Amino acid sequence: MKVATKQAQAAANRLKPDLVAGLTAAAVVLPKAMAYATVAGLPVAAGLYTAFVPMVVYALLGTSRVLSVSSTATLAILAGTQLELAVPDGDPGKLATAAATLAALTGVLLLLASVLRLGFIANFISMPVLTGFKAGIGLVIVVDQVPKLLGIHIAKQGFFRDILSIAQQVPETSLLTLAIAVATLLLLAGMERKWPHSPAPLIAVGGGIAASWIFGLQALGVGTVGLIPQGLPSLTLPDPQLVWVLLPGALGIALMSFTETVAAGRAFAIASDPPIKANRELLATGAANLAGAFVGAMPAGGGTSQTAVVRAVGGRTQRASLITALAALATMLVLAPLLGLLPQAVLAAVVIIYSLGLIQPAEFAAIRKVRTMEFRWAVAAFAGVLIFGTLNGIAVAIILSLITLASQAVNSKVHVIGRKRGADVLRPLSPEHPDDETIEGLLILRPEGRLFFANAQHVADQIRALIAHHRPRVIALDMSRVVDIEYSALQMLIESERRTTEEGATVWLAGLSPAVAACVQASGLADRLGRERLLANARAVIRRYEERFLNVSNENAKDTGTRNGDINLARFLPVGEQEDS
Repeated sequence: MKVATKQAQAAANRLKPDLVAGLTAAAVVLPKAMAYATVAGLPVAAGLYTAFVPMVVYALLGTSRVLSVSSTATLAILAGTQLELAVPDGDPGKLATAAATLAALTGVLLLLASVLRLGFIANFISMPVLTGFKAGIGLVIVVDQVPKLLGIHIAKQGFFRDILSIAQQVPETSLLTLAIAVATLLLLAGMERKWPHSPAPLIAVGGGIAASWIFGLQALGVGTVGLIPQGLPSLTLPDPQLVWVLLPGALGIALMSFTETVAAGRAFAIASDPPIKANRELLATGAANLAGAFVGAMPAGGGTSQTAVVRAVGGRTQRASLITALAALATMLVLAPLLGLLPQAVLAAVVIIYSLGLIQPAEFAAIRKVRTMEFRWAVAAFAGVLIFGTLNGIAVAIILSLITLASQAVNSKVHVIGRKRGADVLRPLSPEHPDDETIEGLLILRPEGRLFFANAQHVADQIRALIAHHRPRVIALDMSRVVDIEYSALQMLIESERRTTEEGATVWLAGLSPAVAACVQASGLADRLGRERLLANARAVIRRYEERFLNVSNENAKDTGTRNGDINLARFLPVGEQEDS
């Protein structure tokens, strides 16, 4: 009996941190989920459904111990944009069907990506570009919610036109609605500043409901949420006829859902947690979205702010998410009638306060401090969302990331290597080390990165310019920083060696990786150079040059597996080829 009691007590102690974390997260997640549903143009009940089924499915399948999965500001605005295109008349029944189809498509795409093991896509959008994209999304959401703060209505026509429409209708502002909105904004901002991760949204929502009931705000012209169906969500079936209409948006939403999920999961993982497995996350988020689609949920993904709450209050496992989901279920079954009294201005204030976190001026400043080019990409992604719209903004973000990657790959650097005076230290020549020395007649060049067709000519031009400037007797290419060499780049290397030889200089190669050495051997360049011009590293180059041209003794110089620094290509080749090398 005592043993059973102790076991029960131990189980309760293990559950307590997750119980507290789950209930605290529910106080933050549920009001925000309802608010994000309004951003997508859906009933607030859709937000509750998203905080229920997708959260449970991810808790059972995901690899993060604390990640909280429901709706997010980014996914809400993306979904809203796509739903508006699919259902321009805003018919509630058609919207529910379109939302189910969009969530189902998102889930299927994520599951397909899991089968194809496309988890590496999580790293496909660079952080600076993602910073700009999210900032643009945040500003779009704020402008989208301003009419609800003022109690006015506008026809959405795009970011800049919406601002103009709001300005034209400011005289029609409902002062009572504005007062409620301002009070909510001050409450939320003050609580978040003084007590981060507090249940501020729950207090704001509770206060809004109480004020609406006591003062009869709806009769005074204040817009409220309206009727919310009480009970379990009903079955909602996707419409196959909407697939091709919603597919482009679903692709963008799937990408952002997965990117946000993996980023949040990694951000809040601690040393004792298992690693976040990208392909398993695709499976978990895909299944969560697909299951949610049939109960009327909107597209879901991992949320940074709600996961921060779980971690901050001591959540340890996905039991916290299961408890949050149970709280969502209890809200649907018991509190739905009360939620109908909630003023729209309160929900808009919740959305604005938590969407402002997407706009990070300090992050822009940090990017600019480190890399000016990446700062420009961040600004371009930010502008792309505002000018071209949220869904097209994803395409802009991806294109900019690809341009950034291509730019970095194409502009591969070639460094001139010198030796620190009085020390056996080799490093690229730079203004920071003006006393570094070089050896007369010897030019050691070190290209970096993968050499392939896109950067081969750029690297060749740099090498030619450096040879023309230094006019050396021997050009040694230190290939230790080249991880691979593609056929076009290899042909460039062969042609450069031939031309340089015709001009009276000699080319040596050093520091070949196994992959590069195999390519050099297969191309015949190794036979042309011979062992005398293939060396193990840059130090072997210097020893060989001093011995041959400067009459410096090299008797003590030894290099493992080589003679006087010669490189042994046989050790880099497959076993069956070594006898012929």
